Amino acid sequence: MSNLGDVLRQVVCIPDNIPDDWSFHKLTKVCSPKQWRTVSSSEMTETGYPVFGANGFVGFYPEYNHADEAIAITCRGNTCGTINRIPPKTYITGNSMALDNVQSNVISQNYLYYALKYRGVGDSISGSAQPQITGAGLRAIEFPAPPLPEQQKIAAILSSVDDVIEKTRTQIDKLKDLKTGMMQELLTKGIGHTEFKDSPVGRIPAAWDTYSAKELLSRKILLGLQDGNHGSQYPRSSEFVKHGVPYIAASHISEFGEIDFSQCPHLSQDHANRLRIRPAQSGDVILTHNATVGRTAIIPDDKHEVIASTSTTYYRTDPTKLLNRYLVTYFQSTAFVSQLQAIMGQTTRNQVPITAQRELQIVLPPMYEQVAIATAIESVTIRIKMLRSKFDHLMLAKKALMQDLLTGKVRVNVDQKESAVA
Repeated sequence: MSNLGDVLRQVVCIPDNIPDDWSFHKLTKVCSPKQWRTVSSSEMTETGYPVFGANGFVGFYPEYNHADEAIAITCRGNTCGTINRIPPKTYITGNSMALDNVQSNVISQNYLYYALKYRGVGDSISGSAQPQITGAGLRAIEFPAPPLPEQQKIAAILSSVDDVIEKTRTQIDKLKDLKTGMMQELLTKGIGHTEFKDSPVGRIPAAWDTYSAKELLSRKILLGLQDGNHGSQYPRSSEFVKHGVPYIAASHISEFGEIDFSQCPHLSQDHANRLRIRPAQSGDVILTHNATVGRTAIIPDDKHEVIASTSTTYYRTDPTKLLNRYLVTYFQSTAFVSQLQAIMGQTTRNQVPITAQRELQIVLPPMYEQVAIATAIESVTIRIKMLRSKFDHLMLAKKALMQDLLTGKVRVNVDQKESAVA
């Protein structure tokens, strides 16, 4: 579900010109927007029919007020302006505007859903402290539509794309669950162990060790642990250049461990050389520790130097003792993430300072197991990335399709049989 910021940032899309056989329709002329009674939390039950509110499905109720699939626009709160397709036998509360009684002889309900998704309704939102959509706001909404058979064809095309998108999303979710399960298994039981012991992070194989990051530094297993707190040398915006040494922040690192160098600002090599804190190097592990906490990445081989910002820390390993690929994997584990969460729970700030990072417990298996664990998890991560790339491509294709089909820029063929059935 979109948040209010996304809705308001969406440009309202209304074509200047439409085909001669298309026409503009006022939303309130083709349906009856209605706010139904809101069900209080005390009225909800553990079973029954799903209740849809401003933040999605919020519980169950003994009755439903919509027997068939419906469209609802959230009209209050942080998700105000989100267009939702609601499944049959659902209770839609007054936090959403249900688009009831769609005139099916004029407008296909499925077409209406896509037309509103493409158009956006940000221009109908009023109020800043408490944003809302009222009936008056909806009365101003117009959208273009072709004759009914073409509407149905357009909706069918977009629905088929949505089906593929949803299947891809499901595959990604399943692989993420598989990865989580594999990490839990491999990072607590290892490979082929029968004897286990207690450790600061729970039960682990007896042959494994656990050290704090500080201890790993003293043992020269970690060769460096440094955040990007440059203090008085913190770069000013005027000092950044188009080319040079990349300056990476938490926002440049994806959930899949990819660094988007195309979005990074840069400092000149001369400027980088003057910094008290030396840059990270290829092979170093990056951990985001401020704002977005817990994302990880490895500096690629073709980036000899990368400057850490105040939201990132780099870990430099002795590759004969601690594999960087294993460390990245361990940083994603429940055992490690729970330590980060515990530290953040002690403060109102969403960060894990360098002093706290030095106390973090790191599980150290023998090198052969580090390699095996990292390789197994990477194989799943690669599959997730491939599906994510497919998902992103599908979303872009859908966006382009909506722009073409919902403005009449590209027409669809409706044969006589389809027209007769419609």
